[in-house]
Amino acid sequence: MTPVFEDARLEPIRAKVQSGERLTYDDGIAVYRSADVLGVGWLANQVRERLHGNRTFFNVNRHINPTDVCVASCKLCAFGKKARDPKAYTMSLEQVWEHAGRGWSEAVTEFHIVGGLHPELTLDWYCQMLRGLKERFPQVHLKAFTMVEIGYLAQRSKLTPRQVLERLKDAGMDSMPGGGAEIFNERVRRIICDHKITGNQWLEIAEIAHELGLHSNCTMLYGHIENEEDRVDHLLHLRALQDKTSGLVAYIPLAFHPDNTPLHHIPKTTGFADIREIAVSRLLLDNVPHIKAYWVMMTPKIAQIAQRFGADDIDGTLVEERIYHDAGATTSQNLRRGELVRLIKEAGREPVERDTLYHPVERTESAFTVLV
Repeated sequence: MTPVFEDARLEPIRAKVQSGERLTYDDGIAVYRSADVLGVGWLANQVRERLHGNRTFFNVNRHINPTDVCVASCKLCAFGKKARDPKAYTMSLEQVWEHAGRGWSEAVTEFHIVGGLHPELTLDWYCQMLRGLKERFPQVHLKAFTMVEIGYLAQRSKLTPRQVLERLKDAGMDSMPGGGAEIFNERVRRIICDHKITGNQWLEIAEIAHELGLHSNCTMLYGHIENEEDRVDHLLHLRALQDKTSGLVAYIPLAFHPDNTPLHHIPKTTGFADIREIAVSRLLLDNVPHIKAYWVMMTPKIAQIAQRFGADDIDGTLVEERIYHDAGATTSQNLRRGELVRLIKEAGREPVERDTLYHPVERTESAFTVLV
């Protein structure tokens, strides 16, 4: 049944969506500014169901953050600490491997590995870490290091990003997460993360990774000082990258958590804003296969609703998540597989367990088999 939109500006966008026509920059601004969030959600759900039917994906994964020591001083971050901070930590290689094993079972298909920009940990150290994980957990996919971490390691090692990525891939890195993109607009970046690589550098490193056969996710941090124009520009840059490389697997909109950051005066995003963000991204990113509603940031309840507003993934079990909890996230640090299945079923969707690259995973009593 076709809805009657409260906002007449959605009618021409409906025609484009139903014919599979690509939306423009102006279309993006229109859906961001429309008060008819149900209408925008209906449009996004048309795209979502065209691509994935009734399926919602999830995985069984484990987060590993080897260090929170970071040379950057980003105003958006509550995770990074200076080396002299008594609360800072840096794991040894043995601690990383032990930490991974503590949360591991044969059910785990992915280690998600990110951390601070440490002033002393070398590229060789990270290569050793990856090799040690592969030796101990050969069947686990290593999704590791943001474009920001690659840029920093290249600078410290006096190597090119391509050389760094080649060495990490040789050591066992299987794919990359999409963090650190924040907002590509340089005006905004100068305020919130001026210690990081530029938006163009993020895109360039992602392109190199894809050329080397490393798939990645992509993200956008919203709900701070950016505006709708900045968000649309960001999404269209990601869409252009995907047109060029086809290396992006999933997009994850990340709501800014202001607690414990220098931007603590900024109000938190609302559920209304979070749902809209999912819907707009599904409409604009027509070439990115999956849109993820990251339950850690959105809460499980909003992630459920998002499955009717364009999202087709709810993320994974995590076991222990530090970065957003340091910024005040009040969600659990993990959900059991059965809880994720229940959330998806209660949202009226069909749960499909996946690996990192969205191959379905068949569960047996003792293990998982990836069905490629």
